[in-house]
Amino acid sequence: MRLKIAAFVSMTIIALTSTVPVWAARPQATAPPQGQSLYKRLGGYDALAAVTDDFIARLASDPQLKRFFVGHSTESLKQIRGHIVDFLCQATGGPCAYHGRDMKTAHTGLGITEDDWTASVKHLTATLDKFKVPEKEKGEVLSAISGSQRRHRREIDILDAGRRPRPSTRASIS
Repeated sequence: MRLKIAAFVSMTIIALTSTVPVWAARPQATAPPQGQSLYKRLGGYDALAAVTDDFIARLASDPQLKRFFVGHSTESLKQIRGHIVDFLCQATGGPCAYHGRDMKTAHTGLGITEDDWTASVKHLTATLDKFKVPEKEKGEVLSAISGSQRRHRREIDILDAGRRPRPSTRASIS
């Protein structure tokens, strides 16, 4: 059960952190342009919670990604949701503190493929579009929460080197 919870949190955070090349063990708040933080421009905690709910629902219903969301209790799902909202809140300059594991630790060994990454980024973009997040803020969200897909994969490849063969026909993150 713990592995499933970790997979659920990891897949969601992977999707949130896979778009801009910046390696981040923890999310970093963006500098507030013109005095207002991205967090405030997005609508604050309630807006981030609504985005999280929609995004998680998209991931959990995707035939390719739903394997990361199977078998969680209601309490586990609430905890996962809370981690994601806190991650987004902190990453966008809000008052929350993310206390989850760093991205490298969270994603090692989950077998997340390049196709998984791409699908989750598409879902995040669709969620932001649904909530009519302007292009500027959408770009800032993706930048603020990114954890560098390329650098993350390089680190995982180094950790996993020699432990198991890498698939040759499909890129694998872990």
